[in-house]
Amino acid sequence: MHHDLQTFADSDSLAESAAQFILDRAHLAVTGTGRFTMALSGGDTPWKMLAQLVLLDMPWEKTWIYQVDERIAPRGDKMRNLTHLERALGNVRPCVRAMPVDDLDLAKATRDYARELPEQIDLIHLGLGRDGHTASLVPDDPALEVTDSLIAITGVYQNLRRMTFTFPAIARADQILWLVTGSDKRSPLSMLVNGDTSIPAGRVEAARSLIMADHAAI
Repeated sequence: MHHDLQTFADSDSLAESAAQFILDRAHLAVTGTGRFTMALSGGDTPWKMLAQLVLLDMPWEKTWIYQVDERIAPRGDKMRNLTHLERALGNVRPCVRAMPVDDLDLAKATRDYARELPEQIDLIHLGLGRDGHTASLVPDDPALEVTDSLIAITGVYQNLRRMTFTFPAIARADQILWLVTGSDKRSPLSMLVNGDTSIPAGRVEAARSLIMADHAAI
């Protein structure tokens, strides 16, 4: 798919611009439909962006946040993306729909979360791993081939299983926002931009895609 690409001097300026981009999308969505829906992936970069976003005039009371992926770990665990998300949001109170990774029946949990997802998600944030993964869609994992469900459970990756959006769920995005920082992302970013489907990120399809990258990643 086609990606628009914007580059920034460093991760701080990227985070500020990403926050402004989300703010603009949020106001457009609320004007049009009365609410703004976005889904956030894990990783350090989105937390820096959220720290900027909470300083802006976001319509938080009309914002719904979903999780793109989550580690199968106890609530409050430092490995959980939700732990960092709640910390980054601080005192603002959007409607956060956390992935139910605490459920003992994970198969049922994936079905339950899939039913919560809107038919269209205004914005989905994605990251890019050194190995070309995005969300928790990692190389050679069975979740890559799940086409009949919006949510899947992965195998063990970096010592933990994950709950993740599948490619069909990501395709519900009206807008994808990739945040990519660091020199270790140069190779996978080049592959992503060139549409290389040998990496999971290269298989993502959606209506619109914007990559924001710092100079180190280019």
